[in-house]
Amino acid sequence: MREMRGTCLKIENPIQDAISTIRFAPRSNNLLISSWDSVLRLYDVDNSVLRFEASTEAALLDCCFQNESVAFSAGTDGCIRRYEFDSGVTEIIGNHDDLSTCIEFSEATCQVITAGLDKKIMSWDLRIKNGGGHSIFVSSEVDTMSLCGIYMLVAIGRSINVYDLRSLEVPVKENDSNMDYQIRCVSSFANGEGYAVGSIDGRAALRSLSPSKANEMGCVFRCHPKSRDGRHHLVTVNDIAFHPNCYGAFVTGDNDGYAIMWDGKSRKRLFELPKYSSSVASLSYNCEGQILAVASSYTYQEANEIETPPQIFIKRMDENDMASVSAESSSSRQ
Repeated sequence: MREMRGTCLKIENPIQDAISTIRFAPRSNNLLISSWDSVLRLYDVDNSVLRFEASTEAALLDCCFQNESVAFSAGTDGCIRRYEFDSGVTEIIGNHDDLSTCIEFSEATCQVITAGLDKKIMSWDLRIKNGGGHSIFVSSEVDTMSLCGIYMLVAIGRSINVYDLRSLEVPVKENDSNMDYQIRCVSSFANGEGYAVGSIDGRAALRSLSPSKANEMGCVFRCHPKSRDGRHHLVTVNDIAFHPNCYGAFVTGDNDGYAIMWDGKSRKRLFELPKYSSSVASLSYNCEGQILAVASSYTYQEANEIETPPQIFIKRMDENDMASVSAESSSSRQ
């Protein structure tokens, strides 16, 4: 197979426990890494340098950028932490009553949004000094969410609740995902017009936020139709990352260690990277879509997982990769 899995990052003070999230910065090739070893790292991919490292008192379950110099994390102690890379200052801006599992920053409303196992969604308006945390209660624990413009998408069981960030009291819409099993991940289209969800049985569903485009980008399909002994096995889709510049193109990562690129509208498989040694725990494109970061790590989902050292691979999209993505994207638009 011509596609290589990418170059493995060589990080000083290697990551000692499972990787939870990787995210590229908004405008640079700095990669933010949160992990169960209680350390937040910022790695400069272009120069192969660890730019920032901060230890905490809890395992980190998620992270996000505010901008190039500020980031946030969510941890098993419920605390929401803010990090300033230039000064090295770390502070706690609030907390959940149980594990805080998800964190996002909305550039549109200047809010930090978090969710957790305490069945709360909390928000902090950074435009207000000591603004405090506003919270709403939901019907179940929250494991995954995503921001889509002024909307927040929250997985509740097998449904997606859509909230308006300007008024979080009640969801503006409750969408059935048509999934038979629990939703593991939700990710917004790069253009903000819709989203995808991945489930624990290896399926993905694409949905448009516009009712007029529901048929254009609405489907459920099996991402990883591999079978053993003629039977399908449940293979969790851990993460979905949309290409920032190619309409409808996205990559899925699963618990079997596969990362696969898709054209969403035609549901066509574009290419598959060679199998990684551990689960694909997290995925992230850089802002230009020329680099795909893949976190290969155990995920604490299965009792028989092999706890090999976690690794992060940097796949630079070559001309053949980009040509196939661009061609499918263009044909899908016609």
